[in-house]
Amino acid sequence: MRDKFLLLACLFGLHLPLWAQEGNLPYRQLPAPPANLTAGAVAARMVDGLGFRYYWATEGLREQDYDYRPAADVRSIKETLQHIYGLSQFLLKALRQEVTGQPGMEAAMQTVRQQTLQNLAVASAILQQADEQTLATFTLPRGDTSLPFWYVLNGPLADAIYHTGQVVAFRRAAGNPVPAGVSVLMGTRK
Repeated sequence: MRDKFLLLACLFGLHLPLWAQEGNLPYRQLPAPPANLTAGAVAARMVDGLGFRYYWATEGLREQDYDYRPAADVRSIKETLQHIYGLSQFLLKALRQEVTGQPGMEAAMQTVRQQTLQNLAVASAILQQADEQTLATFTLPRGDTSLPFWYVLNGPLADAIYHTGQVVAFRRAAGNPVPAGVSVLMGTRK
């Protein structure tokens, strides 16, 4: 099963350069729901929901928005986006069964945004193809130990959703709310 997971991860990873070349980022709208309700499809849909929310939370951010922080002891929008990028990288490496570590990202914020969205799209594609047995035998490598798939859901995925909500709140407080017409229920923008 682990080999199947790795093969899927490698195949979907090949699509990353295509998004970068086309300048066409994933999650402008939520993909159509999967045809079948499976464990992998549910997990993938959670990632897709995050991707859609992240896309619109970061769309139209201005340079001055990145430095905004509501208090001195709180992460700025830029620091929060870098953290979400790290979580997306952690999620993708976990699904590829690679050793996860502290990501390093000192890049332009548009690059951080692009790579975060790409990581989420690839993670979703891997999960869509994962059957119940694959998820049941999945392990999250953590140093000398490993954790079951559940920890991917309540760890990096839930944390990234939480922090994406912070970005939405912070940008509103900075005077630049999310573009009008975004429906997180329908996964579209009017």
